[in-house]
Amino acid sequence: MTQLLGDITTKIRSKNAGPYWITIDIFCGDTKRYNVVIDVLQNELIADCLQLPVTELRRYDMPELFAIKISFARPIVQGSAGDRDMHGAQYAVLIAQLEVA
Repeated sequence: MTQLLGDITTKIRSKNAGPYWITIDIFCGDTKRYNVVIDVLQNELIADCLQLPVTELRRYDMPELFAIKISFARPIVQGSAGDRDMHGAQYAVLIAQLEVA
């Protein structure tokens, strides 16, 4: 049975981290789910999903909060003529749809 990352986490959100960066927060809710997510959510999988080189990701695992934070440079500066997502919200949907099992 296929399971999506969004099905095993309590919340996934993406947002601005200033006009040049996007941050994705993955909240797992408890130790068990956090450990599952840590095991399956490799940086290569995230980079492939976001169509970025893995070297451009900044990842912060926060076991005390049962959370993972992923940051990366915005492909287009926030608010510029080509920016189609002022708030960076679309990235959460992409990450939530990752197949993890």
